Order: sequence, then C-alpha cells, then structure tokens
Amino acid sequence: MAKHTQAHLTRAVDRTAPDGLKDLTRKKMEYYMGAKLIEIGVEPTSAVYRWTTEFKGTKEVYTCSAYWGDSKAKLQEGSE
Repeated sequence: MAKHTQAHLTRAVDRTAPDGLKDLTRKKMEYYMGAKLIEIGVEPTSAVYRWTTEFKGTKEVYTCSAYWGDSKAKLQEGSE
C-alpha cells in the first residue's frame, strides 16, 4: 500500500467574525496539522505548507495543506 505524502485540513468561519477569531482558527489549524504529522511519523518542520481561502456565501473556508516526501518534491519541482 502506498504511503500518504499529503494532508489537508479545512475549517469554515463566518465572514463577519472578528479578525482575532479568524487568526485563532488558523493558528489552531496549524497546531492540529503539526500534531497529526507527528502522529503519522512526519517531522512537521520538514513539510511544506500551503494555505488557501475560499469565500462561500457567508463563510470563509480555510484549507491548510501539508506536503512531504514525493508530493513535496513534485510541488517544489513545479515552482521552479
């Protein structure tokens, strides 16, 4: 079975929420992603992270993506 080389975490926040709550949500996501990577045996500092924000109706949808191994190499190859 192939090993996973990427992970994604998504959270939605109300657009009218205070900026402090939005920042806190992103920090929590970053912490949780790091914990999950440790749980599966990946060093969080070795992964590459990408953030996206989408606007859907009255919500802002944040997605934190982490890439390591083959996915990290492909991502870095594409950005050169």
